[in-house]
Amino acid sequence: MLKKFFSKFQYNAPVILTYTLVCAAALLLNMLTNGWANKYLFSAYRTSFLSPMQYPRLITHIIGHGSYEHFLGNFMIILLVGPMLEEKYGSKPMLKMILFTGFVTGLIQVIFFPSIRLLGASGIAFMLILLSSFANFRKGRIPLTLILVALIYLSGEIIAALSPQKDNVSQMAHIIGGLCGTAFGWAVTKPKAEGGSGSPAAPQMPS
Repeated sequence: MLKKFFSKFQYNAPVILTYTLVCAAALLLNMLTNGWANKYLFSAYRTSFLSPMQYPRLITHIIGHGSYEHFLGNFMIILLVGPMLEEKYGSKPMLKMILFTGFVTGLIQVIFFPSIRLLGASGIAFMLILLSSFANFRKGRIPLTLILVALIYLSGEIIAALSPQKDNVSQMAHIIGGLCGTAFGWAVTKPKAEGGSGSPAAPQMPS
């Protein structure tokens, strides 16, 4: 009976769902350790370059969250757009995009903001938001959705970053995540639009 019941559920986006579960487990671990896990395992900041944890934290910072509200705010977006993008582009490319975005934001944080701890999946969320704007990309055209999303999200983050009233949100991670999403969008859609995936390009009809 239980087997039949659970067979109705589909693990439809393995990378996004696994990432969600890992982050939820990390949040619980951080609560149980009274903040120790985030400080030493799930935050990007500069320590000694001889420290063995300096390097994995360049990526593991995308797992940690400071609170349930922080986690919920990021994964409402990730769970909304992530499964569709994983289905469209594939699980392996999606995993590579997440890891690359995490590494770039972590590296920039360590280099330029060494004393500030960075954690959370907001950079990944912004990467997915910008990537989703390429869903209906056509050769030789610039998606209007890309322009609107960039204006709405990235311009707001740039203004917030330049504002004298700072908050605890890393606009740098949002901006870098958005730029990574844009770069990934061009990279994964251009070959298909040009017939580079092995299938012939669509024939040109005379006007």
